[in-house]
Amino acid sequence: MRYAIYFTPEQNDPLTRAAARWLGRDAFTGEQNPPVETDVFTAAEIAFHTAAARRYGFHATLKAPFSLAEGQTEQGLIAALADFAQRTDPLFLPRGVVRRLDGFYALVPEERSASLDRFAGSVVESFEPFRAPLSPEDIERRNPENLSPAQLKNLHKWGYPYVFEEFRFHMTLTGRVPQNEAARMERAIDGFFGPLLSEPLEIASLALFVEPEPGAPFLVRSFHELGWAKTRKTA
Repeated sequence: MRYAIYFTPEQNDPLTRAAARWLGRDAFTGEQNPPVETDVFTAAEIAFHTAAARRYGFHATLKAPFSLAEGQTEQGLIAALADFAQRTDPLFLPRGVVRRLDGFYALVPEERSASLDRFAGSVVESFEPFRAPLSPEDIERRNPENLSPAQLKNLHKWGYPYVFEEFRFHMTLTGRVPQNEAARMERAIDGFFGPLLSEPLEIASLALFVEPEPGAPFLVRSFHELGWAKTRKTA
């Protein structure tokens, strides 16, 4: 079993509901949704292009999937995440946009946010004691020969190449899309999500996702609003 700490909006947020339909699966319930059809792609084509993202659910990676370190428990991890969340203030991104990153499409901030980068870094550091060291096979799966020196150092030290200076917040919407289909995919995403993808994005929660067994779809195990204790005290 592996765990991951992701950002995802609450289950009933309009963006979460739309993304669950687009990806074909709700990570909160595990429910499979019928493939969507657009004016430029059939349902089967959308299902193909979203297959890689579907297994993980709609999310932004903060602490990449990891096995629990010896002596750590799921209950302890959930308690630590709840405590971290209640001591952390929400963040606001003025606008999200869809961009093609290394061939796949994702929702990203229109401009890079230093506060978001600091927040992501604090998640990586705070939950490092819960992460078991990577095995040689885990490292090999990351294709270390293709990583930069900084990314390779991150992989060995933090279990994931794309942290701190290498971190880029993104919420994946597709697998890699060939260049000759890129324009069509942009039209399909814009048409399906409409104004949801350009509205302000509130980073107001953290979720613990779990992969029950290798290759299984990730599911939300626990969901935590940021700053809820402070809000409750001042209400």
